[in-house]
Amino acid sequence: MAGASLPIIRITTPTRAFQDHKDSVLALAFFPDGRRVVTCSYDKTLGLWDMRDGVVLKKMEGHCDWVRAMAVSGDGRFIASGDTSGELIVWHGDSGDCLIQAPKVHRKQICSVAFSPDGAVLATGSWDKTTELWCTKCWQVQGNPINCRDEVNCVRYSPSGELLAIATDKNIQIWNPCTRELITYFKAHAAINLAANFSLAWTPDGTRLLSAGSTSDPTIREWNTSTWQQTGDPWSGHSDSISAIAVNSAATLVASASYDNQVRLWRLSDQRNIAIFKDSDETYCVNFSTHSNHILSAGANKMITEWAVPEAALLQDTAEEGLSEASSRSFPESSPSHFAQGTLQGDAAEKQAESSRPRFQGMFLPCLLERNIFAMSTIICEACITGDLNTAEELLTQEIDADGNNHNLYANRSFVATRKSDWYHALQDALRSISIRPSLTGYISKGIALCGNMQFQDAMKAFDLAFMFTDGDLQTCHFLLLIKAVALFNGNETDDAMLRVQELAAACPNADTRACCVVEVYLRIQMGIKALDNTRHDEAADHFSAALNTSAFTSGLEIHSTYEVFAVLFGWDLKAMWQTANKKRCYALLYADRLEEALESYRWMMNMSDENTKASCLDWCTAFKQECRLVYAANGEPDLAASGDIALAARNFNRSIKLYSAAIDLDCATDTIFAKRCEAELGEMLWEEALLDAQKVIELDPHSYLGYQLKHTALHGGQRYDEAIKAFQYMLFRLDDAHDTEMQNLRQQYVSSSEAEHDIRKVIDAQMQDAPPRLLNTTTGHLCDREAQIHAFKTSTEYKELLSSTIKHENLRMERIQNMVMTFFYYVMLSHRWEGREPLLHDIQDKSVYCLDPVDGTVKLQSFCKAAHNEGYRWAWSDTCCIDKNNNVEVQESVNSMFEWYRRSALTIVYLSDVLPSSKSGALAKSAWNRRGWTFQELMAPKVVLFYQKDWSLYLDDRSPNHKESVVILQELGYATGIDPRAIIAFRPGMRGAREKLQWASMRVTTLQEDVAYSLFGIFGVHLPVIYGERKQNALGRLLQEIVARSGDISALDWVGKSSEFNSCLPAEITSYEAPPCTPPSPSEDEIQTSVSSLRNSVVVDLASKCYTLLYDLRAPRFANCRLHLPCIIFPVTEVRRRAGHDQEITYEVKTDGLNDLLIITEDRLVQFSRARPTRQEFLLVRPWDRSLLELPDFADNTHVVEDWSPPRSPAENGQIESESHSDSQALRLIVRLGQPFSPFLLAQQWGGEYKRIVSDHRIIAQVKDFTSFHNLIDVRTLEIL
Repeated sequence: MAGASLPIIRITTPTRAFQDHKDSVLALAFFPDGRRVVTCSYDKTLGLWDMRDGVVLKKMEGHCDWVRAMAVSGDGRFIASGDTSGELIVWHGDSGDCLIQAPKVHRKQICSVAFSPDGAVLATGSWDKTTELWCTKCWQVQGNPINCRDEVNCVRYSPSGELLAIATDKNIQIWNPCTRELITYFKAHAAINLAANFSLAWTPDGTRLLSAGSTSDPTIREWNTSTWQQTGDPWSGHSDSISAIAVNSAATLVASASYDNQVRLWRLSDQRNIAIFKDSDETYCVNFSTHSNHILSAGANKMITEWAVPEAALLQDTAEEGLSEASSRSFPESSPSHFAQGTLQGDAAEKQAESSRPRFQGMFLPCLLERNIFAMSTIICEACITGDLNTAEELLTQEIDADGNNHNLYANRSFVATRKSDWYHALQDALRSISIRPSLTGYISKGIALCGNMQFQDAMKAFDLAFMFTDGDLQTCHFLLLIKAVALFNGNETDDAMLRVQELAAACPNADTRACCVVEVYLRIQMGIKALDNTRHDEAADHFSAALNTSAFTSGLEIHSTYEVFAVLFGWDLKAMWQTANKKRCYALLYADRLEEALESYRWMMNMSDENTKASCLDWCTAFKQECRLVYAANGEPDLAASGDIALAARNFNRSIKLYSAAIDLDCATDTIFAKRCEAELGEMLWEEALLDAQKVIELDPHSYLGYQLKHTALHGGQRYDEAIKAFQYMLFRLDDAHDTEMQNLRQQYVSSSEAEHDIRKVIDAQMQDAPPRLLNTTTGHLCDREAQIHAFKTSTEYKELLSSTIKHENLRMERIQNMVMTFFYYVMLSHRWEGREPLLHDIQDKSVYCLDPVDGTVKLQSFCKAAHNEGYRWAWSDTCCIDKNNNVEVQESVNSMFEWYRRSALTIVYLSDVLPSSKSGALAKSAWNRRGWTFQELMAPKVVLFYQKDWSLYLDDRSPNHKESVVILQELGYATGIDPRAIIAFRPGMRGAREKLQWASMRVTTLQEDVAYSLFGIFGVHLPVIYGERKQNALGRLLQEIVARSGDISALDWVGKSSEFNSCLPAEITSYEAPPCTPPSPSEDEIQTSVSSLRNSVVVDLASKCYTLLYDLRAPRFANCRLHLPCIIFPVTEVRRRAGHDQEITYEVKTDGLNDLLIITEDRLVQFSRARPTRQEFLLVRPWDRSLLELPDFADNTHVVEDWSPPRSPAENGQIESESHSDSQALRLIVRLGQPFSPFLLAQQWGGEYKRIVSDHRIIAQVKDFTSFHNLIDVRTLEIL
């Protein structure tokens, strides 16, 4: 892109992808053969892969827990893997068979393993804060562990094996592994926002150590290993923790994998981000292929993904490697020539010293130089390279005159003659050289001269004879074959020459293939020039593009210094070759009417050129751009910027980008144009390109807010939120400094970061109020209080994204903030049965549950956290360890809040320890889980439930997101619990339907007797004191009195069994509600209307209305000091007579005023009496007043709303005149209903005037004798019952 740095290459499509693991892949490593790869996974297995075919050679099973770390020894003999339980297994490198299951020495998970370079030692780092060193001969631990004093995340040996780098949460430590001496340590990433040091990588020469940080500092930092000081700035770009880094074998490229779903490719020399590979999920590991042309990554998507390294990266890589090799070589001096020994004075003496060294220092030429082939002085060589062939010929002639028997001199003069196309003398000198001494150079010169004479058959024979003098040296043969191909090309045998070069590169992969590439590039350029001269513009463009796309084609300088022998032999202008190809391609595309491609080619050329190259082609650039302007004008676009504005307004972003780019390329690079192109790039979501343009706007106008606004948007879109927030703050600073009214008004639209943070914190606090105070982090396994949870959110990508996006007042939409906060804090609840030793709060405090010994209930807790994590949730809650059971206040809050916690959970996982794997339908119904007291609310409260079997597989293998939506599972639950499946789905806590809820609970049991009541607090929506140690009857009584008092629902008094000491109207056991409520048959509506008609006369209606008013005015039942104040319709008992019998239960005949005679069976002994033999103790049969008999509307029902009301129609509209008012009808209907059978209480008066209920193990059903006269007998009172 003109005017900016080279843009980052973004790649979203991998070359290949493979999948076999069932869970996240944590690590991968190449074998030395470069073909096989081994991976490890959360699915507890390792995979041995053949990457050529992409197939799994062996699935390696043996671990009992997640496999977190894995490494391959340098010789490929061993694979070592460590899991989250601290177990180490060593595998055979070839077969993948288990060799050693090492003694378990780590108490917590092994997070990293590394072999020493010689393979003699294996280092294992663990979260138990130690690093162990293992002897790979006996697989025993060597000496005491290295005490790292903090959890170890990564261990890496230096290339020499003399140092061991260890990354912990708090620092990076450098140890001498032989002496166990701590060389140094430094905080590294931990110095930034308490970030953790996640990953390490050494450069192959050991001079630098790279480190990567966690979410708080997702950067790569480079450390000088001689001073252990940081080198340069941090490498920024990732937006989340960097899980792994890798350096390629040439020490030119670095790859990094991150939780932000990206793999980034960096250039080590200047720390620049070259490419971004976008994966579909969090990426946990990365590595280079043997030849660095591919990158492998893997992570949460369970796949191994192969990415092709862009050619631009390989191009730079090749250039740096070539320069490194060339500069590191030393060559023997050549034999001094006669000219080199001449008498030179002053500066000429320095040239003499230079001329004594061989001039050719190519990648494949040292072998030729060592054998005294092509011995040529520097001055002659320079003359050949610069094209001063006459001087070169004159100097060689002087040397021949001085030494006429030097075969090399004749061969070299033959080369000069061929350059001058003097084929006759060239052949003569070649033949003279061979006659003096047959040699490689002699036959090469002969072959080239014969090609010039078009004598190709003889030329091939000469080249064939030249092979006799190579001594079988592959490099020399390789060079000779290239010379042969070039000679053919110069003889117009174009296709044959090109085919020979390509076949040579393919057939000799271990030779210098870059030499083949250089030759192919030059030949393609020559073919392009020929096509261009013949107006075959498209063909010419293809040739030039093919040349420029060759990976070995860097810049003219590097290629020239490496392969200048071609310049000497054939006159190739290698220095200008790169420029020539670019310039010619630009014009070829322009003349082919491919204007946009021509400018894109020009832009690429400028971006790849250094300042000297740009200066050297300034005139050419001016001329080329002028031609482009003329073409645009001819095409109707004389003003490219204006055309770009039109395209931008039409949201044709791609078109506008091209037009603005053309305008910038053609010298219209203003801040306004860059800003508009940036806006278009943002529309296309080209975040990196937009960022470069935004930065250019800032450079051109540092005082404008616009550049920072665009920079913020680009960084935000690229998920670089920390940088985006800083850019936004800079923007506000610019607006605050502005004094004009427009800018001040603009400032008022924006919200400062502190204001946004305040509003977000309010939402967080509100969210926390209804959530458990402690939750388990499913990623780390640590228990977090609310502050720790908030800290996790504030250091998360989600929080940064939210803060970065909340920049305007209009962005402060609380609904959006609430949704993001709620999503982050989604938590999973565990429902289970306590069994054996369960881990408590003190067992996991300041520890990771994943690091605990996997025994008893700990295994269940670990599996639960993993299951929650696999479902995509960060937080989990278990009643075993998330409550401080020694804190009464916390226990009180937890019991009263637990229903709401389950209700608000994103998911409730039900663990059925007694349901075996692969169970069939019906196993759930038999589980003891259905009969436990606490699991009642754990079934009814949550909206989303998943049932897991004993082995933590899904019940019935039902992989639907919610088992409450499974018809089969709901039917089982309904059968097992007696609860209507519809109620399980749509349950609402509260008092409505209290008697039915008590019946559902009646079949459940609890370990602690008080929990029978406490487990129902949430079901009824009550908050009551939790008093562990109180009697069960007291706990249940307090709950039932709250239900009756708050709801006025007397159905809770409908039970059969023993009465409670708390109150005689309440049961002693919850099981007393097991029987369905008493529901005597009700009359049909027709029967009621018939009865109402029979009662219609003025006297009856008047008395019925008075009765209705009397009952309407009764207060609801209430409790005070365990005494029930119960409104009743009273029927005095006139006679109690015992029937004969000796059973424990006694049957009594009971007579009352107004009721039919009835029998009562009870264990209590009653006083027998009659009207003739009265008793002083009063006995009553009472009908507890049920207000529902009034048939009043339920005002708690939301369906009764004002909008539904409409005025009654007039009698005339109804076509008839009503004979009675609505209130009279209600009164008569009440009398009819009171005449129906009902279940009365038998009360016995106590000495203080109160009453006590006499319970029966059988229901008492009573009915008035004559409902038509019932209104004359009605006695309504509120009785106090003990």
